[in-house]
Amino acid sequence: MFRNINSNQTKEAARQPIAVIGELNADLIASGLAYPPTLGREILAEDFRTVLGSASAIFACGVARLCHPVTFFSRVGNDELGRFCLKALHARGISTRNVRVLPNARTGVTISLSTRRDRALVTMLGAIAELRYADLDLKALRGHSHLHLTSFFLQTALRPAFPRILRHAKKLGLTTSFDPNSDPSSSWGRDIWEVIKETTILFVNQQEALQLTRGKKIRPALLQLAKFVPCVVIKRGSRGAIAAAAGRIVSAPGFEISPLDTTGAGDSFAAGFVHAYLSGADLLQCLLAGNGCGALSALQVGGTAGQPSPAELAHFLRRHVPSA
Repeated sequence: MFRNINSNQTKEAARQPIAVIGELNADLIASGLAYPPTLGREILAEDFRTVLGSASAIFACGVARLCHPVTFFSRVGNDELGRFCLKALHARGISTRNVRVLPNARTGVTISLSTRRDRALVTMLGAIAELRYADLDLKALRGHSHLHLTSFFLQTALRPAFPRILRHAKKLGLTTSFDPNSDPSSSWGRDIWEVIKETTILFVNQQEALQLTRGKKIRPALLQLAKFVPCVVIKRGSRGAIAAAAGRIVSAPGFEISPLDTTGAGDSFAAGFVHAYLSGADLLQCLLAGNGCGALSALQVGGTAGQPSPAELAHFLRRHVPSA
């Protein structure tokens, strides 16, 4: 599954098209908060921006920046934020022919209150909750090499169809990745395990891994998840990441940076990991690529502004990893 990569394989990977089925919304980001907000108290932000949001779109922009053709499947409302999101995707060369504009819906929006180490999110779902399996033209997956799904708990209408979508992609020869993101109810129901079992690569953060497995330690949680999926990756923020695949456990430390905004850093990590995976990289190189993309993303406000090109990622890794 994993091996060392060379420049020819990197170029080949960049020609492999990736499909993303998921939510699309704008992020309203107040950044540079000195400490988290509390009800009944006013605090100051250093900056405020309206940027392209959603875990799905941030991942899509990350792999597009790494030179992959990307097709996006989603729904937006016929409003100013919907037009903003579509324009942002177009600017990054991402195909939106499978994004439908709903005339009577409002585009989703997330308010992000960001300190330099973490952030709090408030999301209004809008059209995010209206994407259904019947809306998808899955024939459009033909010719793609990989499918990424995320935000399982936000996409309430599409949620029951996640396993079916992944099985269809597998029949077409695609590899897949799944990042559930947090469960607002913290219940982590049984239906998510049906999705995990159909996935090639599972991305979760440390808290999500422990909640999923009802565990208290990372390594046992990793091993438990690895029973159900070929490759499990646990994102640990500034502490790096750890993964299990083909009977091996590999970890990679994080990079020392001074983060400005961590919004979308985990989705940029996933973009870097998938890019390296499609290049045929070994598991450690995939983790390093993910850590590098996540770190560079956190140096800019918003989920997409700091995402690197292949050359920028390679330069960052050469500077920070002795053998890279």
